[in-house]
Amino acid sequence: MELARLDLNLLLVFHHLLREKRVSAVAAVLGMSQPAVSSALGRLRISLGDELFLRTQRGMQPTPYALQLAEPVAAALDGLQQALNVRASFDPLVSERRFTLAMTDVGEMYFLPVLMDALAQTAPGVTLQVVAVTSASLKDDMASGRIDLALGLLPQLQAGFFQQALFRQPYVCLMRQDHPLAGAAELTLADFAAANHVRVVAAGTGHGRVDEALERQGLQRRIRLTVPHYVALGDVLGHSDLLATVPERFAQRVTRPFGLTTRPLPLSVDGSAIHQFWHARLHKDPGHHWLRGQVSQLFGDGAKDSPAQLI
Repeated sequence: MELARLDLNLLLVFHHLLREKRVSAVAAVLGMSQPAVSSALGRLRISLGDELFLRTQRGMQPTPYALQLAEPVAAALDGLQQALNVRASFDPLVSERRFTLAMTDVGEMYFLPVLMDALAQTAPGVTLQVVAVTSASLKDDMASGRIDLALGLLPQLQAGFFQQALFRQPYVCLMRQDHPLAGAAELTLADFAAANHVRVVAAGTGHGRVDEALERQGLQRRIRLTVPHYVALGDVLGHSDLLATVPERFAQRVTRPFGLTTRPLPLSVDGSAIHQFWHARLHKDPGHHWLRGQVSQLFGDGAKDSPAQLI
């Protein structure tokens, strides 16, 4: 039969009859009258086309069909109860909940080492799955619950989402420590324009504003290499005379491992504001509220009580 035609409350009566064997006991457990329990059993018998329970001296004994239904019904009700309990409370010390986060590769490099270290201390059973923000289905995946939280500069997330500011960062010029321009007292606009550059095209983010700002100011850079993400940038810069214009906090992660250094940009480029985003359907979820609090505490810029805003 079709599940939509079945009153699911009847399965709760069925489940307790399997356990209690007596209508009176089920009535007491569920806070129902005995006639109401008998009526529910009668409706379930009609819906399923089976007697389900037979009256005996030992109480209500299940039929073979009822015994066949017993385990899947119990599992379904238990799963639903666990889901409702997750919504009602969340204890990070004992939770084994999995959260799915969306971020760019530069976000992975900046957020994940710190976040995983913190979770190991405060929520040892909680696990994370990370997906790329470049997916065209990001909004739909967040609305459906397949993605819990997105981190970064994500202008494509509009109506129906909450956002909370974490930090604002400038863009800087990144190069190897022994680059010919690294020892200069000041990186001039002329030197910047004359150098060879690597450009990162980070799809799905707002970091393309760097190129837009440079073009508005009439600056023509010499682009020797274009890459789709940041993950190999440190190694590339460490073995070449290329320059890269990157978010400051990314630069902080790669300067020491790859022997790099930074210089202020010789022209004005607006910085990037990094937020965490979540769908309105998860706004009051206790576990999700805890996760957002962890992210804000670990990566917030210290602004007191940065508010969540519905956009």
